[in-house]
Amino acid sequence: MSLPQVHPEVTWAQRSSTTEPERNYLYVSIKAPDVARSDASLQITSNNVTFSGESKKGVKYQVSLDLFAEIDPEHSKTNHSDREVELVLRKKELKEEYWPRLLKTTQKVHFLKTDFDKWVDEDEQDEAPEDDYANGFGGMDAGDMAGGGGLGNIDFSKLGGLPGMNGGGFEAGEGDEEDEDMPELEEAGEDKEAKIKEVA
Repeated sequence: MSLPQVHPEVTWAQRSSTTEPERNYLYVSIKAPDVARSDASLQITSNNVTFSGESKKGVKYQVSLDLFAEIDPEHSKTNHSDREVELVLRKKELKEEYWPRLLKTTQKVHFLKTDFDKWVDEDEQDEAPEDDYANGFGGMDAGDMAGGGGLGNIDFSKLGGLPGMNGGGFEAGEGDEEDEDMPELEEAGEDKEAKIKEVA
């Protein structure tokens, strides 16, 4: 008797860079609990990720993801745990802009969700606390990674606050100017209140 096929839940987040390939990646997690590595099949090509696996509880997980754009399979990493299959997929094209979506299709896919624990807005990448990245990729055993070497060239100490990565084009010092403006706005508000009282 064939096992029932189920789409595993897939969550994702991303980072981007115009200059550093190791900071230009997708973080994809395929939730397939109780699937042993020996009972799973994972194929990664430049534009597709396909996973299938039978769980110890008699469920067959199967999913095929046609990606929005190309990735570099050779520089992508995987980690298979008891709960999920975690992927760090290197985007092929170095670009400041985020992918607008993970998949090629524009239709809503019920099993695909944004991983808000790891997501950082495009224009806030340089302000993201470093521990967000550490938590996001914690628990990966270097020995379990495809190709070995843990997360390869990703240096997590450099992922936060890189110069030139301000997606919104903010220059240094702009934030300071905004802070200086705030008291003036408050003062203007106080003057207005005073004038209203005088009229009253």
